[in-house]
Amino acid sequence: MALVNQLQRFSRPILKIASNYSKYPSNTTLPFLQAARSTSTTKPLSEKEEVSITFVRANGERIKAKGKVGDTILDIVVNNEIDLDGYGACEGTLTCSTCHLIFPKEVYDALPDKPTDEELDMLDLAYELTDTSRLGCQIVMTKDLDGIEVRVPTTINDARA
Repeated sequence: MALVNQLQRFSRPILKIASNYSKYPSNTTLPFLQAARSTSTTKPLSEKEEVSITFVRANGERIKAKGKVGDTILDIVVNNEIDLDGYGACEGTLTCSTCHLIFPKEVYDALPDKPTDEELDMLDLAYELTDTSRLGCQIVMTKDLDGIEVRVPTTINDARA
């Protein structure tokens, strides 16, 4: 019963706001919402900065793609419909190694996050593993990574198989 009383006390002010809303024309913004809208300090999602990445296949073919700051490399591959056979089969759940990429040493060293134990376990199952290998699903693009090139291994090993 105490919980019901607390819910009623909490909901009364909300219901009062909702009932007061009906006295405003439909194209009017409530005064408290106007103040909140004018004080926002975040950028809308659609205004995130654009970044680019180049995938280099084993045969030398270069595939340029664009994404947004905050996208993973897997997001960029999917959103640009890049044909990398089997890439990202587990959709970033760290249960395969199909998004294995090889980074130049200076880029690898500059990556903001180091690989987790789970990522390292999956990388152990990847073909053509190097000291600068990472899983693309775990790399979140930043402005500092704009313009990087990554090498795509010749073959993939789907650890789920």
